[in-house]
Amino acid sequence: MRRVVTGHDASGKSVFVSDGEPPHGVALRGVPRFRIDEIWSVVGVPTLPPASGEPTTQRHPFFPAPGGTGFVVVTFPPESDVTRAAESGTDIPAAQQEFYDAFPGLAGTMEPDAPGMHASQTVDYGVVIRGEVTLELDDGAKRVLKPGDCVIQNGTRHAWHNTSDRESVMAFVVVGANKR
Repeated sequence: MRRVVTGHDASGKSVFVSDGEPPHGVALRGVPRFRIDEIWSVVGVPTLPPASGEPTTQRHPFFPAPGGTGFVVVTFPPESDVTRAAESGTDIPAAQQEFYDAFPGLAGTMEPDAPGMHASQTVDYGVVIRGEVTLELDDGAKRVLKPGDCVIQNGTRHAWHNTSDRESVMAFVVVGANKR
C-alpha cells in the first residue's frame, strides 16, 4: 500500500511531504491476513497547515477523542484462517493482546463474551475495497457488504465477519464524537 502526504513548505507552497508505505501497520501473529494499517491520525481538531512530524508513529488512542480523526485500512481474513491458526498451535488470545497493544484503547472496546463485538464513541465512514464482509449489529441483524458499498457507523455496537474464503479489505475514516 502506498500513502502520499501533502503539506506546505516554509513559504506556504504546496509540497509532497512523504510518499511510501504507511509507517504503522500490524498483523495478528499467526493470522497475517488480519491486519490494521494506520494511514493518518489527528488528535483534536485538525489544523492547517498540520504540525510537522508523523502523527501515526506517536502513541495515541486508536479511537480519537471528540474532534479527532483517524484513517485506517483493515484487512479481514476469512474466519477459517483464525480457526486454522488456533488449530496449528497459535495462542490466539496472546496474539490478540499483542495486536491490541499496538493500538491503544482498541482492546477495551472488544467484548470478551461476544468475539468481535464492540462499540466506540465515534462516527466511522467505511467503504469495502476488496472482498465481502458481513456487518452484524447487537440484535443479530446482518448486512453483507461488497466492493464499493459504504457504511456509516454511528457509535453502534457491532462486529465484522468474513465468512468467505478470501480476504476482505475496508477503509475507514473514524471521527471522535461527543455523547449525548
